[in-house]
Amino acid sequence: MAALFAVSGCGKGDNTAAPGGDSTSGTTTATTPDTTTDGIDPLADAGTDPVEGAAAGSETALLERIAVGRHEGYDRVVFQFKNALPGYRVEYEESPLKEDGSGNPVTVKGNAVVVVRMEPASGFDLNTAEGVMVYKGPRRIDGASVGASVVQELVRTGDFEAVLSWAIGLSDKVDFRVTTATSPARLIVDFRNH
Repeated sequence: MAALFAVSGCGKGDNTAAPGGDSTSGTTTATTPDTTTDGIDPLADAGTDPVEGAAAGSETALLERIAVGRHEGYDRVVFQFKNALPGYRVEYEESPLKEDGSGNPVTVKGNAVVVVRMEPASGFDLNTAEGVMVYKGPRRIDGASVGASVVQELVRTGDFEAVLSWAIGLSDKVDFRVTTATSPARLIVDFRNH
């Protein structure tokens, strides 16, 4: 089962905030409420339109951990990669969702779903002789168990042919903002909370 760690530095809303905890474990991260925003909207540039970004290189980005945290004004989901930042598309999608590769239906808790599609990306490193599982965390992450308010559940919906997809179930359709960071490579998705 996933060990829970405190997120101490992931809530400042900038591109350099680190999720904290053991970066090699692949575990889910718990939350620590952030300090007040003093009346400043931390997601002033957020919206509900799809957001895309290009990969930082050509190698397959290897997912090593996911952090979920609640902060004043937003819930944060961080995808941390071992080696590179993948290209991405983050957008609302209608249910029912289907698993990449198999086409099996996927259920996700919540009243709205945002899908984060990353490529080239995987949780499994095929560049080794035996292949190595890099992401060792769960395929389903309960948002309430880590203190999130709008993020209900994260569900891996695919890791197939260098396309990695996660669905994020939300209590409502809310504005979101996507940022990236380096050292380590991270894709950060913030959702306006209540």
